[in-house]
Amino acid sequence: MAMRHLPLSLATAAFLRATTAQQPLNESDILGTLDSLLNSLDGSVANSTIDDVYAYVSDQAQAGLQAVLKYIFPEQYWSYGRSPPVYPTRKSITPRTRNVVRNSTLTISPKAVGGDDPAWEEAYAQASALVAELNYTQLASLTLGSSDTRGCSGFIDPVAGFTGMCLQDNENGVRGSEQSSGFPSQLSIGASWNRSLALERAQSLGREFKALGANVLLGPVGGPLGRIARGGRNWEGRKIGFSNDPYLSGQLIAPTVTGIQESVIACVKHWLFNEQETNRNPFAFGFLGYFGNQAVSSNVDDRTTHELYMWPFQDALAAGAGSVMCSYQRANNSYGCQNSKLMNGLLKTELGFQGFVVSDWYAVHTGIAANEAGLDMVMPSSSFLTPESLAEAVNNGSISAERLTDQATRILAAWYRFAELEEPGLNQHEETNAQTEDVKSTLLQGAIEGHVLVKNTDGALPLDPSSTDTLNLFGYDAIGGLNTSAEGFGLYDVGLANTQKYEDGRIFTFIDYYLNGGDILPDPHSGPQIALDGTILSGGGSGAVKVAWSISAHDALASRARTWNQTLHTQFIGQKPTVKAPDAPCIVLINAQSSEGWDRSGIRDEYSDTLVENVASQCKNTIVVIHKAGVRLVDTWIENPNVTAVIFAHVPGQMNGEALAAILYGDQSPSGRLPYTVAKTESDYGDLLSPSLPSAETPLYPQSSFDEGLFIDYKHFLRQNITPRYPFGYGLTYSNFTYSNLSIRLAEGATTSPLPPPFQSSNTNTTTTLPQGGNPALFDHLATITVQITNTGAVVAAEVAQLYIEVASSNLPLALRGFEKNLLSPGETGTFSFPLRRKDLSVWDVEQQEWVLSKGSHGVKVGKSVGEIVVEGTLELE
Repeated sequence: MAMRHLPLSLATAAFLRATTAQQPLNESDILGTLDSLLNSLDGSVANSTIDDVYAYVSDQAQAGLQAVLKYIFPEQYWSYGRSPPVYPTRKSITPRTRNVVRNSTLTISPKAVGGDDPAWEEAYAQASALVAELNYTQLASLTLGSSDTRGCSGFIDPVAGFTGMCLQDNENGVRGSEQSSGFPSQLSIGASWNRSLALERAQSLGREFKALGANVLLGPVGGPLGRIARGGRNWEGRKIGFSNDPYLSGQLIAPTVTGIQESVIACVKHWLFNEQETNRNPFAFGFLGYFGNQAVSSNVDDRTTHELYMWPFQDALAAGAGSVMCSYQRANNSYGCQNSKLMNGLLKTELGFQGFVVSDWYAVHTGIAANEAGLDMVMPSSSFLTPESLAEAVNNGSISAERLTDQATRILAAWYRFAELEEPGLNQHEETNAQTEDVKSTLLQGAIEGHVLVKNTDGALPLDPSSTDTLNLFGYDAIGGLNTSAEGFGLYDVGLANTQKYEDGRIFTFIDYYLNGGDILPDPHSGPQIALDGTILSGGGSGAVKVAWSISAHDALASRARTWNQTLHTQFIGQKPTVKAPDAPCIVLINAQSSEGWDRSGIRDEYSDTLVENVASQCKNTIVVIHKAGVRLVDTWIENPNVTAVIFAHVPGQMNGEALAAILYGDQSPSGRLPYTVAKTESDYGDLLSPSLPSAETPLYPQSSFDEGLFIDYKHFLRQNITPRYPFGYGLTYSNFTYSNLSIRLAEGATTSPLPPPFQSSNTNTTTTLPQGGNPALFDHLATITVQITNTGAVVAAEVAQLYIEVASSNLPLALRGFEKNLLSPGETGTFSFPLRRKDLSVWDVEQQEWVLSKGSHGVKVGKSVGEIVVEGTLELE
């Protein structure tokens, strides 16, 4: 029985059994209860996944609570879910009765009309013309997901002049279709450090989504950034996005948005602070008497919000993103999709967002309060509103006509600008093959550049086929023909052990934790956190993809062996394989999986580590390849002299085998660099290792305090003076490079006033004063850093030069503020250039509520990683 496919009746039965027993359940108890009801299920319920069940039951429970409030405590019903209003602040919401709330001057979500962008303005003119022809019920239908999804993740029904809108997962390929490609994950593109590759991948993604009838691609991921090492969505993006670093993420998300929107609307997610899967949703039942517990609250200060978590989103908006998805969890104790500060304030006013905000699926727990807070579209449907009831709310004054009109106009404007389709919906395009021949080169190059070589002793790689007639291949991850995503998990994979404790020592089980809004956190010793049936093509959850074909490591290496007339010895099953040719290279493939819906129990597993050690004990040339969906520790065996080479292969998509073979045999020199830091031990991460859990004192309102502020990933290691195993930006090639002639130049005519020049809008019809992306002056060119780099090796290879700045008055040790990747032939010297923007040298001032340019001496450091600075100087700003 796949743990992620527990039917509704079974989950309910397990809950009732747990609450009746008043004690933790073991695995056999749970399975016995579940199996006893299996035959009573109808097909539609039995096919529901546990994530669907969990979200649906939680959503219905919240709706039930609303119904109780509406008829018994109407004054609470009309204020439930509201967050304090912001921008423009006219009057705080303090009334507690229906009539008073109706008559209050509530915050109006900023009205968008194009934001000084001619393309947006033209789309808004078209949208406004159509909106003028529609009644309130028709307008409302544009804002609420339909029960008829047409095979899409979500769908908006057509109205006169509008053919409908298909919203479809995900950022790695068209979910649910085998007629599309399995692209390298965002994590792999993050490891490539290649803006051009990000654009090319996104262009191909967008074309396939459009061909299959989608208007909106639910991606890319701007958050999570990967605050915690065990985060379950640290592979999508980080569902760490592209990287743990906001600058690198922003530099890669911008071309991704541009490429996607050549064909469809990009929906940048998850706004904001979605840094853990555990307790990301509320649940209205709880355990042992708890009732109505809420989702975890990410509590983040203002400076950290701007300089860390908003940073990649701002770059995505500046690139023209047409949609943003709000997130599940609470932000400073207000739900993300009902949070006026996040949506009306930061997104639509400060960043001038012109597109529409769509909820994550089942992330809305109220009705018109979410609309007032800035939400434009509810997905997959609303438990609180229908088109008719929302129209009635406008007519009786519960919500303004202006707000509804703006919601519909934003949605239609994005549709007109990016994604008009005559026949939207995946069901309408089931026979369409979206894959084209030219996409293969993009899939392959994206997979290759996502590989990071972290160890290569005495030139173990590349392999020299003329030096041996034999190759050994081991490990469950190399299995051919069973390539997999992390979408489904058996009991052996995730376990059902009593694994977590409240702070007072009380144990709670999987059932206890799941029903309290959390997710599976198995004991790392109860079963390996790995995919035992082949290479991970993608992570699990909404980011999972299916593909019609893929090339496994075994397939690709077997093909190479035939070409070179080599013998390939293989053994994929078990921890103790027999090495038949100990003098030949031994390649061991392992993995570390991850998924939406749960956080990882650990960042290493004994099963895989034992496998590596057993092979290395028999083979003096052991090469380890790890397909992984996030940080994976290697210190159990990394210093073993028989482990000669290690490759972090990340999540490469369907061309994984060909990409690995290209690296192993030297078709291309590896050029990937780590977009995160790898520690030596879990304790090195400190409080940034695991998700925040409910405490015994606050089981109903779990809190996650981001007390570390800006200091995540490499900034944490630098601040704590911890030497990692592999620093951020690290990666080896088959060549060597020297750096020289550092140049630091202030841009001619650059304005270095502390505050950016104010933006003067030419549009007098908008309530937002800034174009999309915020004040354009923040992106003004302020300085240029250049360095010359020479390939001193014997092979063609790419170097990734990285610029780190000690920003004056920032209290940050170092911050990535530039990078360039260039391919150099042996003996060739190239000039690597890093333009610096005003924002790159500014600090968010919480009192002035503005980016303030830091004056004084800025340390300029250029190197191969944050841990290997090669040349340095100083930029003076007077």
